[in-house]
Amino acid sequence: MKNKVFFNNSCNICRAEINHYKKYSNENIEWVDITNNKEAQQITSKSYKALLRRMHLAQDGKIIEGAEVFLVIWKNIPKYNFLYKIFKIKPMFFFLKIFYEIAAYFLFLKNKHLLK
Repeated sequence: MKNKVFFNNSCNICRAEINHYKKYSNENIEWVDITNNKEAQQITSKSYKALLRRMHLAQDGKIIEGAEVFLVIWKNIPKYNFLYKIFKIKPMFFFLKIFYEIAAYFLFLKNKHLLK
């Protein structure tokens, strides 16, 4: 079953990062732009605001969000598998999660105009 990564393609920073990962990913990951995408909201059971706030992933019938999505991406891209191995360790994941939440919050503020 494919992992579906839900990301904000209208955010320049998000788009650049995801486009980079797309170059190296295989068919295990499907990339879904959440911008004005009602289907993404239905699949994830998340509001548009929640989807803008954090990256999400649908995997085996459950929704994962935030920094944990990066672990799945990195695990599925051989070039970045070393990051998965580093950040899956609890103390390291704790720091990744804090960094992600700070960065995601500022990106959300930058893109909040999309909610109008």
